[in-house]
Amino acid sequence: MSKCELTEPAAIKTGRIDGTQYSVYGRGEPLVLIHGVGMEQRIWLPQLHALSDRYQVITYDMLGHGGSRTPSEDVVLADYAAQLHHLLDQLDIDTAAVAGHSMGALVALEFAIRFPARVRRVAALNAVFMRSAAQQEAVRQRALLLKTAGVASTLDATIARWFGQPIPPEHVLAANDIIGIMRRVDPTGYQRSYQLFAESDAVHAEALKTLAMPALFMTGELDPNSTPSMSKAMADRTPNSTFDVLKNARHMMTVTSASEVNQRLSLFLEGKPVGRQAASYSDA
Repeated sequence: MSKCELTEPAAIKTGRIDGTQYSVYGRGEPLVLIHGVGMEQRIWLPQLHALSDRYQVITYDMLGHGGSRTPSEDVVLADYAAQLHHLLDQLDIDTAAVAGHSMGALVALEFAIRFPARVRRVAALNAVFMRSAAQQEAVRQRALLLKTAGVASTLDATIARWFGQPIPPEHVLAANDIIGIMRRVDPTGYQRSYQLFAESDAVHAEALKTLAMPALFMTGELDPNSTPSMSKAMADRTPNSTFDVLKNARHMMTVTSASEVNQRLSLFLEGKPVGRQAASYSDA
């Protein structure tokens, strides 16, 4: 993030409703942004700067993150969707476009599948889907390390996956901000959320076929865990979908490639062509 993007725009409303910390920016058609595991709503600052002049942007902290309540030990993905459903009810928002990053993408899709009448469009950024056996074992080991040794034990490896190693000089500021977020995350909430994230890559395999609203699946070319092949496979299963890959981008493309992400999100939200059809993409 740039220094400008680290400065939060003025919110028109902020608070805590039934254990959910939230903020509302700008006016226009509602747009919900859902952060990923280990993060909090401030991770969307680059998008707030770009989109809150045209949309009523709602950000909030997922269960177990930021100022929101810690989830139960047996939390399921439906609980995260229910959290958003209740928040929109309390804010008197009937329908919204919903975009999520990483685990937030799974929550966005879960919400769209469970409550399709509430979702105009859904965007899944850097989503995981049908991990390979090796990927599944790696994420399970990370979840176990997080549970037994805590957040600090996973921090260096997480930043390396998300930004590359060494961190490119132009992304050091953003990486340091994210390190700060992860250092203050609720350790219990993070561990429970990450365990669910590790187990949820296949939960929408069949349900994606039922989505009727426009859907965008987008990831970074160099994202090793939320790969282009995953996003393509999701788009292949979703009827009214668009697929795109950001060249040279990694997992935290919402901050490291913010202008490109914002441009594509804007086109998608406006119903204009973005990216490519899934059938046109090949890993070759």
